[in-house]
Amino acid sequence: MMAKEPAHHREPWASADDRRLRELAVGNTPTRLIAWQLSRTTDAVYGRASEIGVSLKPTNQSPYNRRSKN
Repeated sequence: MMAKEPAHHREPWASADDRRLRELAVGNTPTRLIAWQLSRTTDAVYGRASEIGVSLKPTNQSPYNRRSKN
């Protein structure tokens, strides 16, 4: 049994998708979550981010502001 294909499988990227990808990447969102929110595969997200010059490397901040408060 094969895995289910994402909803936007092989569809071209819309400018709104690119904008959302940039917003999520700047917000330090994990790549798998970006892929899930855009209904794409993680490979598709990595590929598109590379094409449009968006870095998916995590910044030195914790996602979702999970830093412990001292």
